[in-house]
Amino acid sequence: MRELLKAPTTDGLSAAELFNESISGGLTYNDFLILPGFIDFGADKVNLDSHITKRTKIKTPFLSSPMDTVTETQMAIHMALNGGLGVIHHNCSVQEQSDMVRQVKKFENGFITDPLCLKPTDTVRKVLEIKKQFGFCGIPITETGKLHSKLLGIVTRRDIDFLQGSNDETKLLSEVMTTELTTAKQGISYSDAQKILRQSKKGKLPIVDGSFNLTALLARSDLIKTRDYPWASTSARQLLVAAAISTHEEDKIRLEALVKAGLDVVVLDSSQGNSTFQIEMIRYIKKTYPSLEVIAGNVVTTEQARNLIEAGADALRVGMGSGSICITQEVMACGRPQGTAVFKVAQYARQFGVPVIADGGIANVGHIVKAVALGASGVMMGSLLAGTTESPGEYFYDEGKRLKKYRGMGSLDAMEKGDAAGKRYFSEGDKIKVAQGVVGAVVDKGTVKKFVGYLTTGVQHGLQDIGVRSVEELKDKVASGEVRFQKRSASAQLEGGVHGLHSYEKRLFS
Repeated sequence: MRELLKAPTTDGLSAAELFNESISGGLTYNDFLILPGFIDFGADKVNLDSHITKRTKIKTPFLSSPMDTVTETQMAIHMALNGGLGVIHHNCSVQEQSDMVRQVKKFENGFITDPLCLKPTDTVRKVLEIKKQFGFCGIPITETGKLHSKLLGIVTRRDIDFLQGSNDETKLLSEVMTTELTTAKQGISYSDAQKILRQSKKGKLPIVDGSFNLTALLARSDLIKTRDYPWASTSARQLLVAAAISTHEEDKIRLEALVKAGLDVVVLDSSQGNSTFQIEMIRYIKKTYPSLEVIAGNVVTTEQARNLIEAGADALRVGMGSGSICITQEVMACGRPQGTAVFKVAQYARQFGVPVIADGGIANVGHIVKAVALGASGVMMGSLLAGTTESPGEYFYDEGKRLKKYRGMGSLDAMEKGDAAGKRYFSEGDKIKVAQGVVGAVVDKGTVKKFVGYLTTGVQHGLQDIGVRSVEELKDKVASGEVRFQKRSASAQLEGGVHGLHSYEKRLFS
């Protein structure tokens, strides 16, 4: 008996066996399951750190899609605060997109080295205008109204709370500003400045030089963010942000503006990334902005991947026609089942240390776990994040359900809004546009903070059931054949879902 127990056991298939196309054909996420492993740790111990480019690491493998109904400023901020990365769409003007990037970078700064300042002869009305436009009013007052000028005071919300909508709006700031200030000397460490700010119970801590000239500012709101969002994706205490551009020549101007705004990662947004246009753009970016990380794509084959890796891509976006609102496979007869595409491209790119991002087809937590198991370092989500409070657009009601509009960037609706959507599908010059996406609606999911928290906990539990403690360990054990898979028949898929009930309520998180 003891000898029998020691004998090796091998259930299921390795990933290579499962994705043997001569036997299985093309597979997507619902076509297979991952067999469970041994658990000797809590789900909260699972590490979800992921390299989504060669040098950029984030705390959770989640990226929001560069779609105009998914990612603008608020989505990008909250994805980064919750450990992921937002990719701002480019179906807008250069100025609009660069402003969105700039707002994300200014959201959490540590020491704010370029604070907005006013002079004592400015009026209360100017502070109220700044509050309306930017959402804050803790503004230092200096002699010249600029940085590196003598600090005279600070105007806070309490100083102007009862002055709005009255003749008092014309009062000079010298009359209302607070002059009893707590300050710190230039050169102080960030941690020591935090202690002073906590002890002072003030909203802002001005940093001054030996002549009492303002050189920087520390905000209490940033301390609160550090406390409430320990997983935030940051670099030099600023939130990480990505943005999409096309491969057209004129987008080099767009890219310059984005880089000046503080862009960390650029995504080359094309439905079919294996083109001379994309290869030339990658080479241009790596030569002109060598520190900027480039996510290239989209690709679904190793040949496509080879060309982009050779050109210098820092990561690959994988998927063609697998999104919930994408009809590329139906209309263009091109694409590949997403499971097979992710596995084949990731297996190839792994040899060169190039991460891949699974883009499209992610409908639930299980799909995220499967994408990571197949080699993806991150998943790009559109429909799963559309409908959250932070996604662009207004809510509306239909038959008692609270909904938000969600559309594919290949839909005629998106193409008619701006030419960026057409450029993504190489159709901006066409007299007749051929839609590769549809327009729909998604149910209200609440705030991204709760929803991404649900996704994070769900993925941790998924990895725990498989018996691995991290994203990297999962990929390594899949590559070695230690993590096993099972192909799933149509009947098995029905069995794995809700069945046999008269009715039910499906609540995913609370």
